[in-house]
Amino acid sequence: MKHVKGRLDESILVCVYYGLNGERLIRRGHKMATMLDCPLYILSVDSQPLDAFDAEKSSYIEQWKKLSDELDVEKFILLDAEKRPIQKVIAEVAKNFGISQIIVGQSAQSRWEEITKGSFLNVLLKEVPFVDFHIVAVQRPTDDDANDIYEKGVRAYLIKEHDSFKVGFTCPKYVSIEGIFFKEIGTDFDNGIFKFTYNDKMHEVHISEGYVIDKENLPAEFLSPLRQ
Repeated sequence: MKHVKGRLDESILVCVYYGLNGERLIRRGHKMATMLDCPLYILSVDSQPLDAFDAEKSSYIEQWKKLSDELDVEKFILLDAEKRPIQKVIAEVAKNFGISQIIVGQSAQSRWEEITKGSFLNVLLKEVPFVDFHIVAVQRPTDDDANDIYEKGVRAYLIKEHDSFKVGFTCPKYVSIEGIFFKEIGTDFDNGIFKFTYNDKMHEVHISEGYVIDKENLPAEFLSPLRQ
């Protein structure tokens, strides 16, 4: 059961689209909602139906849902098979949930970048004139957050090989870990990061030339002798 918020005259909506910045925006919204002691809503919109989502989209949706539960978000809203203009969708959600503030990320690779264009923003302001907008610039990559150096994620598997784990791209016949592999841009080798969900938690390990280099970050269950 959700906690009763102190300020029901305020409510925040975070709009997320696929990319590694979605979690940052949600956490930014959560920080603001905590300061205001008000409800927080998360919105993701896609023109495709849910059953047509690829592995990468499905992975992001799963991550955002779990993070929403972890942060006690009031509601995670996923609108699939949506053909209406984005501003119409945002306006409808804002009205339905009494939203007073909207957070949108500014990214060259995001559909939400349209929000930063004057004509679009003017239309949206006419649709929901009672809402304050926060346009959050995507941060530059750092050593711990190099979001722009990876290619589009693909479904992959971690396969135990003796005392190591290697990444593969076809489903093996024996026990493995299924997840999403993000390959570093500009490399001929399988270097990058591998993300997967286990026991309702997201995990991440680094891959170098096809092998996990920080296997201590894997759940202990996977480090025990392989069950055939």
